Amino acid sequence: MRAPAIPLQARLLNTADIELWPPLLLRARSNADARILARARSVLRRKRDGRYLAAALDQGLLPLVPRLAREPGIDAALDLLDAQAAGLHRGPPAPPGALPPERLHERLDALGLDEEGYAHRTGLDLVAEPEWLLLAGFDRYRRTLWLRSPAARAWLAMRRAAAADGVALDAISGYRSHAYQLGIFERKLARGQNLAQILAVNAAPGFSEHHGGDALDIGTPGEPPAEASFEATAAFAWLRAHAAAHGFALSYPRGNRHGIVYEPWHWRHHASA
Repeated sequence: MRAPAIPLQARLLNTADIELWPPLLLRARSNADARILARARSVLRRKRDGRYLAAALDQGLLPLVPRLAREPGIDAALDLLDAQAAGLHRGPPAPPGALPPERLHERLDALGLDEEGYAHRTGLDLVAEPEWLLLAGFDRYRRTLWLRSPAARAWLAMRRAAAADGVALDAISGYRSHAYQLGIFERKLARGQNLAQILAVNAAPGFSEHHGGDALDIGTPGEPPAEASFEATAAFAWLRAHAAAHGFALSYPRGNRHGIVYEPWHWRHHASA
């Protein structure tokens, strides 16, 4: 049987704690999941750990966790689901607004970081998450790649242009939520790294360009992801020559003023207004 086609212009709808996903883009983790996803119009997914919370079916909302009503952020997610059902997110969408950075202060406090002090020391700006993102294909690991719509279209066009020149580009990662960025820190701390080591390669939650949906990490087949050795590839040489024409710029060159290590793989689209 042929797999169902991925809908064109698929969008991720966003709240501070919960995302609304097109079900065809989610992986069934059990037979029960597969049956539910096959019937769902939309799935509520917890940002913090990716847990499926509820499925919107033609017959109504199907909770997938106990005590759904107590889930943090559920009211905002259900309001968004109602707006989606009413057709407010169909047709040509308005440019996405920015979500308020709810509970960001708590997340930074949990890491022992002072928001104002960190911003002053690094020169990094607080980056809000967009209200919705557009599907820009898949990354190297077959994960969905979400970007703001101008960045998504520019990435796909740039990838096609590179391929026409015999250069293969692949995405390593795109949009990341505040909650996901906090998880990166928590996992690295659990593996024994200290905060200073992590901050040398990862922006603090709330300050990563990935939150805005207009930045992505780029690689090329056969090259390890997010390594300085990417600089020696034909893909990097092509990006240096052509990325600006597609609206992309290297965010963290050597000696950048933010104190972040050289990242030849990290490029941001600067026409995503």
